[in-house]
Amino acid sequence: MSAHAPQYAVGVDLGGTNIVVGAMSFDGAQLHGLQSVPTHASEGADAVIARMARMVNDTIEATMRETGVPREAFIGVGVGAPGTVDRETGRVLKAPNLGWHDRPLNDPMARLTGLPVEIDNDANCATYGEWWLGAARGGVNVIGVTIGTGVGGGVIIDRRLYRGSSYAAGEIGHTTIDLDGRRCGCGNYGCLEAYASGTAIAGRAQEALASDESSALRRMVDGDLSRITAALVYAAAAEGDVVALEIVRDTARVLGAGIANLLNIFNPDVVVIAGGVTQAGDALFEPLRKEVRRRAFKSVSDSCRIVPGTLPGTAGVVGAVAAFIAQTTGRPPV
Repeated sequence: MSAHAPQYAVGVDLGGTNIVVGAMSFDGAQLHGLQSVPTHASEGADAVIARMARMVNDTIEATMRETGVPREAFIGVGVGAPGTVDRETGRVLKAPNLGWHDRPLNDPMARLTGLPVEIDNDANCATYGEWWLGAARGGVNVIGVTIGTGVGGGVIIDRRLYRGSSYAAGEIGHTTIDLDGRRCGCGNYGCLEAYASGTAIAGRAQEALASDESSALRRMVDGDLSRITAALVYAAAAEGDVVALEIVRDTARVLGAGIANLLNIFNPDVVVIAGGVTQAGDALFEPLRKEVRRRAFKSVSDSCRIVPGTLPGTAGVVGAVAAFIAQTTGRPPV
């Protein structure tokens, strides 16, 4: 391969529901061979890892057909995994959504793909992806908040991911916003995740509708409240439903308080919020920004943009590639 030929890495976004895989050249010019399949975590870790490896190989083949580059152009694989990871040993230490505990990932993936593998937390990867090619592009100090089944986060300081002493930095969802608040899945009380995750938003809507017969939300699920999702809450809010609008506003206030704390600690120039919650649009972001301005130091909030992510469905893949490049080259991607 020519010394000036482009180099490629494959990014894997491993989720509890789906696995998404794509390949990118080191300049981030284009995402190739993108595919998504169900994770089927119940089949066990070996089956999931084998599925990821097949997807990586399929993505490489598709990218070779699209671009004409040889297989030698593919330098390695970056994987964003949920939960706590140990980057030094390449293990997933704890991933409740997968049912994994202290599970090797790098070594078996490397054996199955024939490529070096680097692992990172999935929220770190999503934040890094939005910083490299998305809504936080150009930021120097960036906070990422990912909102889905749970609430995750990532921290970038001086253009580099900050992972902490045990690779667990950025657990924004488990910061406490109410000392005597709702019980969180982590066992604590009053965590941000217990209010602002997609799961929590749906649960709060179900509670509200137990005493409200008129909401459009109830009609949208034919009275079966168990079918309510965060996405339906956002859709009902867009139609002006009073219950849904109040839930979205409450979510904005809670997120605003949590983000204001982060602004006062880190003084970032960008906060990027990714995940399904961005579907709520201005109904969420306007009161959220107002709450941040009310709670954070003025000089801090004035110097920070709070924006929705612009890489829906692919931020984790892009960020996994970026994390692999940074680990391989010793510097952030450009």
